[in-house]
Amino acid sequence: MRFLSFLRPVLATLAFVAAASGASAAEFKNGVDFNTLDLPSRPDTGKKVEVLEVFMYHCPHCNALDPHLADWVKKQGDKIVFRRMHMGEDAQAKAFFTLESMNALGNGLHEKIFHEIHVNRNRLNTDQALLDFLVKNGVDKAKYQEAFNSFGVQTKLKRGQQLANQYKLDSAPSIVIDGHYTTSPAQAGHGLSTEPAAFAAMFNVMDSLVAKSAAERAAKK
Repeated sequence: MRFLSFLRPVLATLAFVAAASGASAAEFKNGVDFNTLDLPSRPDTGKKVEVLEVFMYHCPHCNALDPHLADWVKKQGDKIVFRRMHMGEDAQAKAFFTLESMNALGNGLHEKIFHEIHVNRNRLNTDQALLDFLVKNGVDKAKYQEAFNSFGVQTKLKRGQQLANQYKLDSAPSIVIDGHYTTSPAQAGHGLSTEPAAFAAMFNVMDSLVAKSAAERAAKK
């Protein structure tokens, strides 16, 4: 699907219209708007539903989705546990897992990486380029290099690729709901030609899947 870029207010309007249309879980079809995974267990997140974004920093659609997904997560409040996972095993993926292990992705650093790549046109596609950028943005060089070379980060990198395969994902951005359902702008927005409309469609599907997953969790107790 070839997406077009529109202003954020347009997306907000489309999202409101889509929500107001009264879409319900019954209107979304497995294998069309989302996929169901045959996995043995759900993430251990108590009563909350896990929402996992699988993304790539160099992906323009991931960059466009990021602020709107952040808004959606805020609206969910304490109903969900939100996580991100970088797809692949390239330099950007390793940098993500290194920063994650350091709890260093807050304070706007995640957004700054997107901005550097997609606005400043600095590709950040090598370990050295990423290190230079991160140090310039306040990351401790010695601590970063220690984490970067650790067994833990290497394990995270491999585990991330294993999960992407387990969830049967081959593109980004994709969303995994509670380890049992997957969707994406391309899937939920099938037949739509604009990025805002595809995002709005995906958020509607995500709303229904979060509600469905919460009900399924409650029923098992």
